[in-house]
Amino acid sequence: MLFDRPEAGRRTLLLQVELRQKANPDAQELTELARSAQLVVATVTAVKREAPHPRWFVGSGKVTELAELLAVHDADIVLVNHDLSPAQQRNLEQALDCRLITRTELILTIFADRARSHEGQLQVELAQLKHAQTRLVRGWTHLDRQKGGIGLRGAGEKQIELDQRMLSERIKATQAKITEVSKRRQQNRRGRNRRGTPTITLVGYTNAGKSTLFNSLTNAQVLAQDMLFATLDPTMRRVQIPGTGEVVLADTVGFVSLLPHTLVEAFKATLEEVIHSDLLLHVVDISDPLWRDRMEQVQQVLSEIGAAALRQVVVLNKADLLSTRQQQEMASFGVLTSAQLSQGLDDLVTEIGSVLGVVAPHQVVLPAADGSNRAWLYRSGAVLAETILNDGSVQLTLQADEQLLGQIKQKSGLLLDKSR
Repeated sequence: MLFDRPEAGRRTLLLQVELRQKANPDAQELTELARSAQLVVATVTAVKREAPHPRWFVGSGKVTELAELLAVHDADIVLVNHDLSPAQQRNLEQALDCRLITRTELILTIFADRARSHEGQLQVELAQLKHAQTRLVRGWTHLDRQKGGIGLRGAGEKQIELDQRMLSERIKATQAKITEVSKRRQQNRRGRNRRGTPTITLVGYTNAGKSTLFNSLTNAQVLAQDMLFATLDPTMRRVQIPGTGEVVLADTVGFVSLLPHTLVEAFKATLEEVIHSDLLLHVVDISDPLWRDRMEQVQQVLSEIGAAALRQVVVLNKADLLSTRQQQEMASFGVLTSAQLSQGLDDLVTEIGSVLGVVAPHQVVLPAADGSNRAWLYRSGAVLAETILNDGSVQLTLQADEQLLGQIKQKSGLLLDKSR
């Protein structure tokens, strides 16, 4: 469907274009994205412009310099930190005789490689199809190589129409499948709501340590690697939070600065888990010098998907990489943790319970023979302490939210002591 593009290898020239009239993706992030795609960064070059050049995106002088750098460093890919028009991308590839990959295309490639579930693969396919649809407009020269005579429709025009129709049909079919996935997620959420099970979702900048934290809290084995987008498919596990009982903890795909709109649209079925959460754990790599910027970028994505108003607990992860003095200075910004070393998890669980509405301790007295209710209270995670009274009965000190307290009051045989 596309014109014959130059073959791509692994050695990459990173082109950082800083436009004064446009938001620019983070420079270091492009290097990390390339590493996640298993590309070898041969060299990096940068240029500042007021606005993109209409033909090559960069100026003619920079095009000449790029050709020289490609030859010197034996690179066969140019990776640029912005999206180009189809014509600009075609012109640069022809001028440099090498493959040019935009930031969006690189992220799509990584997503396609990481998607494992049927849902994830559908979402990646939808994003790729929508991106390909934009490439059919004035982008690919093979579509109009043959022209018809006067009054006749050219073969190229027919090809464009066929390609557009084929893409439109595939997009509709893929969207229909994703709609079915979304319906199943809605049914699951309704089931959790009927049972009163809160949902807590991990969000944050990619590679902040969300999956490692998820594994530490749930004893799961979710892939956790030091690379961007190590997690793509959403994972959910049930965990016990003292005073709240069972909650569903969800791990989601990490965000990046200026997340391409096609990806936000395609992954709405997954991001719905964020929108409908009772609480967000905003995981931040506190060892990153740009952690404040990362937090702001995540907030921008949350705003875009309609989740900015949800309750949040800020989790300052990788705190073990800070000095003791730095940890003390950062403590006011959130809960300090090291998911890798399982440090700070008790403080985090306590904070989660507090935000979800756990109230001050209550006490309940159970007959010695009432083992079933005692076991149920322990399973709920509400028991803080247990004392055996002189008559053999059991006094339990409980910490719970209002919902769990209501369930305790309704339980036959459970006498709630009003004392605190």
